[in-house]
Amino acid sequence: MSDKKKYLLRLDEGIYSSLEKWAAHDLRSVNAQIEFLLTDALRKAGRLQIQDQDSDSSKSSDIPAPTP
Repeated sequence: MSDKKKYLLRLDEGIYSSLEKWAAHDLRSVNAQIEFLLTDALRKAGRLQIQDQDSDSSKSSDIPAPTP
């Protein structure tokens, strides 16, 4: 498991409730949903710095990998 930075985040109750419902719909925890949304926003803005480009190159591509 990779090391993760711990960060305390305070959210409005309405925002948290909406995130909680969205996360449940996507079968994720609220924490995983927030991380997913932040990662997606950073990638779309071209600001995501990939540490290991070899292992993450297929993840960042919008083109699906061929199936055997």
